[in-house]
Amino acid sequence: MQNFHPEIEPKTLRLMEELGYVARSIFHMREQSIDEAGLSFAQYQVLMHLFFAEQMGEPGELNPSEISDRQGVSRNTMSAFIRNLEDERLVERRLDPDDRRRFNISLTENGRSLVSQYMHDHLDTVGHCFSALAPDEQETLLHLLQKLGTHVTAVRRQTVSSER
Repeated sequence: MQNFHPEIEPKTLRLMEELGYVARSIFHMREQSIDEAGLSFAQYQVLMHLFFAEQMGEPGELNPSEISDRQGVSRNTMSAFIRNLEDERLVERRLDPDDRRRFNISLTENGRSLVSQYMHDHLDTVGHCFSALAPDEQETLLHLLQKLGTHVTAVRRQTVSSER
């Protein structure tokens, strides 16, 4: 690689490979933890956002833009997720009483039950993934990933604005 880009640190490429491997492995384990539910993890994550909003005392309804932002997917992708979850009778859509141009999404009783059914296994899987790290190491990793995420977001924005 040094022939193609002499300034790049070899360790940078190793970090990229390791981060990708770990992220893919955790993603795969998360998918497996809810496999029996018959949903993709992304769909299950929509249900979890609604469930946690209810549990945290927030309104039990979120608009698709809020869910999209929380999940980091496009609004079009979120619309498809919501339609599929509506078809499965796991969420329902209601007009926003304060703004009749918008609608809100909430869990149905079936959706709430499904999240509850798979939550333990899912959280157990997540906990097991990070159990190799001591609490202070988890804190350090979280800090470093947030720092890297902020930088990557800034680089992406800069790249997008320079392409215009």
